[in-house]
Amino acid sequence: MSQLMQAMDLLKAVFDKYAGKEGAKDTLTKKELAELLRIEFSGSGSQSKAEMDKFFGMLDNDGDGVVSFEEYVSFVAALTVISTEK
Repeated sequence: MSQLMQAMDLLKAVFDKYAGKEGAKDTLTKKELAELLRIEFSGSGSQSKAEMDKFFGMLDNDGDGVVSFEEYVSFVAALTVISTEK
């Protein structure tokens, strides 16, 4: 399997690890997203409730109250771009 295919599988596996604990298995609730951030980004999920609400609102593009896999991928892609800019 190519490195790109492995990266795609890993992206989906991380999403699936946190999604569905509270709600639908194909979305992240605010609590699930906070757990993902806290564990996968070493402490980034420890924001105040207001900060988390604002961040969640930015990710929830369609306003349905959950973060879909597509919204999560957009977030990770944006982080990748930001982290590689010189």
